[in-house]
Amino acid sequence: MAIIEIKNGVARHPLHRMKNPLNLTILAGEQVAIMGNNGSGKSELTNTLTGAYPLLRGEVEYDFSPRLSNMACDNIRCITFRDNYGDTAEGNYYYQQRYNSQDAELYPTVEELMPHTDLSNELHRQVFDLFHLEEIWHKSSILLSSGEMRRMQLAKALMEKPRIVFIDNPFIGLDSHTRQMVQDLLEMLSVKTDMQFVLILSREDEIPPFITHVIPVEEMTCGSKITRDEYLRSRPALSSPLLSAEKSAIIRTMQGIDASSLPEEVVTLNKISVRYGNRTILKELSWEVKKGECWALQGENGSGKSTLLSLICADNPQGYACDMALFGKKRGSGESIWEIKRNIGYVSPEMHRAYLKSMPAIDIVASGHHETVGLFKRPTPDERESSRKWMDIFGIAQLADTDFLHLSSGEQRLILLARAFVKDPALLILDEPMHGLDLRNRQLVKEIIDTFCTRPGKTLLLVTHYEEELPTCINKRMVLKKNN
Repeated sequence: MAIIEIKNGVARHPLHRMKNPLNLTILAGEQVAIMGNNGSGKSELTNTLTGAYPLLRGEVEYDFSPRLSNMACDNIRCITFRDNYGDTAEGNYYYQQRYNSQDAELYPTVEELMPHTDLSNELHRQVFDLFHLEEIWHKSSILLSSGEMRRMQLAKALMEKPRIVFIDNPFIGLDSHTRQMVQDLLEMLSVKTDMQFVLILSREDEIPPFITHVIPVEEMTCGSKITRDEYLRSRPALSSPLLSAEKSAIIRTMQGIDASSLPEEVVTLNKISVRYGNRTILKELSWEVKKGECWALQGENGSGKSTLLSLICADNPQGYACDMALFGKKRGSGESIWEIKRNIGYVSPEMHRAYLKSMPAIDIVASGHHETVGLFKRPTPDERESSRKWMDIFGIAQLADTDFLHLSSGEQRLILLARAFVKDPALLILDEPMHGLDLRNRQLVKEIIDTFCTRPGKTLLLVTHYEEELPTCINKRMVLKKNN
């Protein structure tokens, strides 16, 4: 029995169409992964299958037996990549809002966002406990870390017990323990209930064992459904290096911010503490980062990694109350935010959320010269040239004139990475930079970071939950522990 079947499907809007009409069947009992590189068409396929894109030709047929309703709205739930940042439809969201505690009361708590939770229900209790929702139950949604937001979104969808769940990158933003917990929960639900899952993935190493079939997508073309084992056997090995010698030479010889003129002490923190309400995020933390060091900042979801980086980037107003110095200047001694940001290149989940703007991709990159969320002055010829140069280095030069909102989430992340590098900063701060990137792009980004950091005086702070995402230049580590 087919639970979803589409015959000769063609999306009505030209921007949403695959190269060929869609012919695909997902049978009852199949657990499926949609696999493809960034920009390959996974989102277009998903939105067509779920009915989000109206069709010009063909139709999507559903059979949700044994459910009483055969309506897609009653049986399908779709958790997208952008759910990792909360509701992107919020027109009043602004960059740094997560760190402004006075705004917390304007946003609902996790409990208020999940009003139908019934802990006497076995499934609800199991999901509630496995996702440790008690830790964030009374927390304002605006204060959630990206990993905590992901946990809430997953839990909310699963508690509704739909017939079929589409999840875009289900493990993104989650620490290793939580990733395994989510995988175990999905597998258990696939065995003990009639729930079926369609996971939209960019990483072959994240296809869970319970997945039975894979639908490969390449260059806006949907391939034939094959078994998981067949797909994994067919994957070619990735060649290395991916960064050409020519582009490597360009990075090594760039003339940007002169790091040699900056103090040896890039970051100095002396017993700093950050609190939101009754919750202590960072407690009496001391840390020193010297010029030329490459740090990996690690810790479980909610341990304060992004909060710490927001202090260094001058995005968190609590920085004024902390005993800290950046580039040798004590915070609050009269320097402006822009003087601090002048030497920093930065990307983070919060930035990705705030940058959901309709503008050409090259303008997004060019805004990195001025550290603005948006472009408020015309780039100089030199700034536009450097923007194109960095887009070429990241392999996205062809996207320069494409509207940012028309790009896949992985392509958007590459645009924001190019933005972080565009002014050749002395301090590079990358908070989960490889979110949503496919295997090839993750390897390319690592090679770019390694090449960049071979230059004298370049300093790196990088957050990731994946050990294999750490570039080889990492020579220091700090692990944050969650405060209870």
